[in-house]
Amino acid sequence: MKQKTVVIEIDEHGNSSLDLEGFQGSGCSAVAKDFQGRDAVRSVGNKREFYVQVTATTQEQERK
Repeated sequence: MKQKTVVIEIDEHGNSSLDLEGFQGSGCSAVAKDFQGRDAVRSVGNKREFYVQVTATTQEQERK
C-alpha cells in the first residue's frame, strides 16, 4: 500500500495550507474536508493524482 502523508503549514499570520500526498481521486477531497471542518477555503489546487480514477477495490484496500 502506498504511504499517505498529510502536511499542514501555518504561517506567522495564521494562514494555513494543507498538502496531501499519496491520496487519489475523491479520497483526497474527503480527507481535505475532514481537516477543513467549518473553516473557509480561499483557494484549492488539485494535483495530478486527484484526477486518477480509483476503483472500488482500491478504495477498500486503502481503508484497511
